[in-house]
Amino acid sequence: MEKLRALGLKLTPQRLAILQYLDGNTEHPSADAIYKSLTRKYPTMSRATVYNTLETLTNRGHVRELAIEARKKRYDPNTKHHHHLICTACKKVVDVRSAVNVCLSPEEQRDFEIIGHRIEFYGLCQACKKKRINKTM
Repeated sequence: MEKLRALGLKLTPQRLAILQYLDGNTEHPSADAIYKSLTRKYPTMSRATVYNTLETLTNRGHVRELAIEARKKRYDPNTKHHHHLICTACKKVVDVRSAVNVCLSPEEQRDFEIIGHRIEFYGLCQACKKKRINKTM
């Protein structure tokens, strides 16, 4: 509740529920996944409420928006700098906690002032890898 107050948001049950759902969530959920999960308890919650709340939280730096799939944004409540592993089959996203150092040469940087970067590793999660192996047998 203090987090919402600090963000200057009106404290509604729906906003509190969205913030609680995101708190410590490592699944990198989409707005639709959040909506589906919360409408069981809050049947009058609209998709617009979820989208608008996520937009506000993103704009105020409380969540990071991830563009992992072309038509679906995902949200990461961990706003500390980190990278991701992404399954190309099921789209599972996992945080990479170890440091990954990338150095650009002055020639590559040219006249850019680097202000940040994100690294995404793509592959198959264990479950999808097993499914693929079982299909080929």
